[in-house]
Amino acid sequence: MKILHIISSPRGASSYSVKLGIEILNELKIKYPDSIVKTRNLSKVPFPHLDEEHLNSFMTKAENRTPEQIAATALSDEAILELIEADIIVIGVPMYNFGINSTLKAWLDHIIRPGLTFSYSENGPVGLVGNKKVYLAISSGGIYSKGPMKPYDFTEPYLTKALNFIGITDITTYRVEGVAIPTLQDHVLEKAVEKIAV
Repeated sequence: MKILHIISSPRGASSYSVKLGIEILNELKIKYPDSIVKTRNLSKVPFPHLDEEHLNSFMTKAENRTPEQIAATALSDEAILELIEADIIVIGVPMYNFGINSTLKAWLDHIIRPGLTFSYSENGPVGLVGNKKVYLAISSGGIYSKGPMKPYDFTEPYLTKALNFIGITDITTYRVEGVAIPTLQDHVLEKAVEKIAV
């Protein structure tokens, strides 16, 4: 079993999304003791925001690319290969201003590519990446899974739709939330870990 662990928080070991992601990994290793885990830390090796060079390179057939275009697509190609090779993907998702951070968005922009992870048909877009299990490890300062702030959560809905678009539909979300609420923060991780079932 090949597991891809995506870290997007810049807070390192103190990040709740990182901590929750590691707890999910620990449960997966118990279930699949021979599994191989590959970690991509987007905060240490960030993906560049797409520019004209990237977009032109993506739309040019591989055999027709210039050396500059080959270099522009290299990181994206590598990330897509990692995604395709993985059986399970664990994505750490800290909530920033109600959504995902730009670091994670940049990674998505590099892996959602026509002809590689989705294609267009007469009936609309078709996802080309299937048979994957994804776990989202979402952290937030407040409570967004229910209650009055739920409409403000654009992490899980966005990631679910983006992953569905490329053919990944088996998605489970775990949350550590309320990390900024004084009356809750001491036990939020413990409560989140209790809910993990892989």
